[in-house]
Amino acid sequence: MTLGEVCLLTDDVVRLADFYKMLLAVDNGSEDRVHQTILSRETMLTVYNDGESRRDGVQKVSLAFTTDDVDREYVRLVKQGVRILEKPETRPWGARNMSFYDPDGNVVYIRSLPPAAT
Repeated sequence: MTLGEVCLLTDDVVRLADFYKMLLAVDNGSEDRVHQTILSRETMLTVYNDGESRRDGVQKVSLAFTTDDVDREYVRLVKQGVRILEKPETRPWGARNMSFYDPDGNVVYIRSLPPAAT
């Protein structure tokens, strides 16, 4: 069994989808207000409004994306006005991480993994 999809539930599909399209540098060609698939080649990332209100401000999801250069992504996201939680930092286990909020208040991590031991 494999993980097939991660779906972010939101009150504003276009706003949240546009954020993830910017973050991931993809264009899905959609402005649908109810459902958008952002990634579909690997595990799917979708944004969906199921009609339930999420205005209580309590988000229960965090996402982690892996990149080759966390510092480059940090500079790019700061220029986009993204609200940074933690600047890039190398962790004791060797990964270099940063974190920030998406427009719905979910925590997003970008990380570079240490080279595999040889």
